[in-house]
Amino acid sequence: MAEPAAHPMTPEDFAHQAREIRREVGKAIVGQEDVVRGVLTCLIAGGHALLEGVPGLGKTSLVRAFARVLDLQYGRIQFTPDLMPADVTGTTIIMEDETGRRVLSFQAGPVFANLILADEINRATPKTQSALLEAMQEQTVTIAGTSRPLPRPFYVLATQNPVEMEGTYPLPEAQLDRFFYKLLISYPVRGELATIVRQTVTTMEPTTHVVASGQTLLEMHRLALEVPMSSYVLDYAVRLILASQPGSATGETPEMVKRYVRIGASPRGAQALTLAGRINALLDGRYNLSFDDVRAVAHNALRHRMTLNFEAETQGITPDQVVTALLERVPEMPR
Repeated sequence: MAEPAAHPMTPEDFAHQAREIRREVGKAIVGQEDVVRGVLTCLIAGGHALLEGVPGLGKTSLVRAFARVLDLQYGRIQFTPDLMPADVTGTTIIMEDETGRRVLSFQAGPVFANLILADEINRATPKTQSALLEAMQEQTVTIAGTSRPLPRPFYVLATQNPVEMEGTYPLPEAQLDRFFYKLLISYPVRGELATIVRQTVTTMEPTTHVVASGQTLLEMHRLALEVPMSSYVLDYAVRLILASQPGSATGETPEMVKRYVRIGASPRGAQALTLAGRINALLDGRYNLSFDDVRAVAHNALRHRMTLNFEAETQGITPDQVVTALLERVPEMPR
């Protein structure tokens, strides 16, 4: 791990460090600039991300690249229907010590790392999925009545396949809400696909270097919390969340929300909008939260926090369409 900075991080340091991280990760990941920026935003915010995309789009490579570039301890959990909670958190077993006595020894599971890849998280049973819940929220795990802290910093990047849903267990709303962002990974375009093929079937494998550390991310997080946020922008983020509730009495709720949304975004949505917005401002070289910053992060921060009803499913309405309707309906200043 790199040594802590000798002086407080400045906005210029923040922007430079972010560029270095994105440049190094970009050596291993072709295209997907928005996804790389989104994952970096989550890590700076101290949050977790849900990555959704069909197989083969580089979700695993993306997580491994961030672990290498940031010098973070990497752990991978392949979720399957027969995976048990102890396979995630670890367990206590009976062993013999040097004197031949039997003693209880704790064997840590793969969750004891800095950056966890929860691969195909929706393939595990709810009981096993819930094993991550305490880890994601409290950064501890409880085993045999003993609470054990996880390494700091601690991040979970979970993946799921949106196409093959047979035999899967959709994540409950309570766990979805724990994810800071939900990022959609798109298919590469022609030029990007050609570059991917050249890098993976020849000797052109890119080499990435460590350019930051977990301590760097913590310093970037502290600076993001200091970015000024005016009461008007805060009120705009709050009104967006209230307008996502179909029964809201604010008068700003879009018709699409009233018709297709069963449960709107929780207060965590407002927290995500304001924190991600401040990080977005710093990434762009600015030191104040603007209305544009809130709009820029709204889809990533809210698409997984709203539950659509059956009519929305039959009509093919997506959460992104609902977020777009919110942004179009809710004005920056209250009328």
